[in-house]
Amino acid sequence: MPPWDAALVLLLAALALLGLLVPRLRRPRRRAVGARTLPGARGQDDEDEVDGRGPADQFSDGREPLPGGCRLICKPSALAQCLLRALRRSAALEPGPRSWLSGPHLQTLCHFVLPVGPGPELAREYLQLADDGLVALDWVVGPCARGRRVTNAGGLPAVLLVIPNAWGRLTRNVLGLCLLALERGYYPVIFHRRGHHGCPLVSPRLQPFGDPSDLKEAVTYIRFRHPAAPLFAVSEGSGSALLLSYLGECGSSSYVTGAACISPVLRCREWFEAGLPWPYERGFLLHQKIAVSRYTTALEDTVDTRKLFRSRSLREFEETLFCHTKSFPITWDTYWDHNDPLRDVDEAAVPVLCICSADDPVCGPPDHFLPTELFHSNPYFFLLLSRHGGHCGFLRQEPLPAWSHEVILEYFRALTEFFRTEERMKGLSRRRASFLGGRRRWGTLQKREISPSSNLEEIFSWKRSYTR
Repeated sequence: MPPWDAALVLLLAALALLGLLVPRLRRPRRRAVGARTLPGARGQDDEDEVDGRGPADQFSDGREPLPGGCRLICKPSALAQCLLRALRRSAALEPGPRSWLSGPHLQTLCHFVLPVGPGPELAREYLQLADDGLVALDWVVGPCARGRRVTNAGGLPAVLLVIPNAWGRLTRNVLGLCLLALERGYYPVIFHRRGHHGCPLVSPRLQPFGDPSDLKEAVTYIRFRHPAAPLFAVSEGSGSALLLSYLGECGSSSYVTGAACISPVLRCREWFEAGLPWPYERGFLLHQKIAVSRYTTALEDTVDTRKLFRSRSLREFEETLFCHTKSFPITWDTYWDHNDPLRDVDEAAVPVLCICSADDPVCGPPDHFLPTELFHSNPYFFLLLSRHGGHCGFLRQEPLPAWSHEVILEYFRALTEFFRTEERMKGLSRRRASFLGGRRRWGTLQKREISPSSNLEEIFSWKRSYTR
């Protein structure tokens, strides 16, 4: 293990111990915002959680919980009802025996600190971009389990694009998701930004927090390699800003069938300005400095590296790296005008499931970091809010994978079945319309009158949109 990584592991291990001693190290809570849930059957919660009215209850009236004390917050629609039925049947949400990993800090730090172990077999490709920069694509090619299931009825495995966090660290949960997806019949591929995870930095430019230009070229290449396969996308933590920016800018031309975000940072500017609890702030800042230190010589002509490595907060580091450049300096406001992941959210045309925890110690309390109005008003966005899970944790007792992985793959399967049913109904609609049109033409030849009140939309009630 490199000395810098060993130092980071030791620091985060110390933070894990601190998390045991200070279990409530979080930002001060603000007043909660009310919210609704979809109609459905009541699940069974733990009595102490129901009576205690935890943070998740602040977003629901408590009448429509899912198993495990989760809540689904979204705008009512046909797709929302389909997703709600799938989540109620999900065994991953069923509460299991509580373990030593129940605390939010342990859930979070085990996710970042524990060694990855034997991961999947990866085949790396480097993609040269339009400005001669490089990004890396790690295709998961093994190990292939026996009895591997195929996700697409046509026989082609669906491609699962995985976007790690913005710091470039490949966590054990990301690799666990890839292994589980490979077993379920997907073809996972991990996207690495410029200079991240061994990808060379061949030009003096790193990718800003929410700039999807590199991801657009990567998706175009993936689409070129697998033109007939469905494409799904999953992002982790701060990497969700990149995925949401891409979906907003591309709209209906994103090539993505469905997307999911694990513990997304949605109000990114406020997140940087408020700062994280100091153990996480110091740990993530140290990781950023270690990663960028490899390219000090390449960046010293464009960035004040001396000031960069003296940064004392994530905001100062981000502002020095991308705003106070020597060639084209911009203001902090201008930077977020171009990098806010929700700047074009109204243009997104892909269903997105966000899995968040009410005890997330990195993002803070839900009423502070979750824009609930987005999930109430936009039919493409769904929020699954759990009581426990930390930040990108959602761990269960070994050897079970994180329950968030199971839920995401079940969500993708529900989307596939829903869209397949919609296509069958549309095909039936066209055949019936053609049949009725032929009868009308024959009736005209026979000089028979057609009632002017006949209306296909009134006759057939199956014509609907999943965004209704």
